[in-house]
Amino acid sequence: MSTCLARAGLLEAVYDVRPDAAGRLEGVPPVLGSPAKLASCCDVILLAVISAQQVLDVLTGPSGIVSAARPGLNIVLLSTVSLSDLEVVRQTTDAASIGLIDCGVTGGPSAAANNGLICFVGAEADRLTEVLPVLDGFAQQVVHMGGPGSGMAAKIARNVIVYNAWRAGYEGAQLAAAAGINVVKFAQAIEASSVGGPTIWLTRPDPATDGDELRLREATLGLVQKDLAAALELGGALGIDLPMATLSRQSARAIMGIDMFEPSGDGIAYAGKSGSANPAISATPIKRT
Repeated sequence: MSTCLARAGLLEAVYDVRPDAAGRLEGVPPVLGSPAKLASCCDVILLAVISAQQVLDVLTGPSGIVSAARPGLNIVLLSTVSLSDLEVVRQTTDAASIGLIDCGVTGGPSAAANNGLICFVGAEADRLTEVLPVLDGFAQQVVHMGGPGSGMAAKIARNVIVYNAWRAGYEGAQLAAAAGINVVKFAQAIEASSVGGPTIWLTRPDPATDGDELRLREATLGLVQKDLAAALELGGALGIDLPMATLSRQSARAIMGIDMFEPSGDGIAYAGKSGSANPAISATPIKRT
């Protein structure tokens, strides 16, 4: 990330608890002596640490950012923290008249080094405008999720998807290994044959208003139920516990966004509840001219 900002001519200074952290990063200046020195020369500070306590330490510790706060200073919080911890951080920045933008990022180390990160931003529109050039300096896409807190909530929700997907991969690998399958070859084949991510049903047409989409989902549901039943049967035979597969089969209609429709004996689904099958999506990708 720092090298991206350096290439864009946007990197004024850096701070890290490791004095040699910038030594091998092309174009990145030497590490300053304290967060306060960083605050004294920068209008926008990107704060990336591990925990909420570390965030507070950088803000209020000896020679922290708050000690050098000045009008117009904005902090973009890249660390993932709970919403309750975020509120504590916000109280601290508000008391010091420092702007706080919560910005969840996703993409991984390679993306971070090559302008490939996606930013989930929570902020008022005018506050986002103040820091957007800096975000553009390292991100592939900046998505304004809504007001303060919404960027962090989006990152937390993203983590639920990713970590649960890891659990699904673990269960599948356990089942494959128990059946005598080479797990490495199995995983390579799965990666090569991916046909849709875990949010695929959230971005398709709404089955509440699109009959063709409803029929497609109902047909797919039948396959899901059949295939997961086979998986659970195999797991039972091999002594492999598959709690996620069990839950997925039990909640398949909800997962596919058709739990509001009641199946009928003639194979056609009829609306049993009112409302849209897809949750409202209000995130706004930033468009530039």
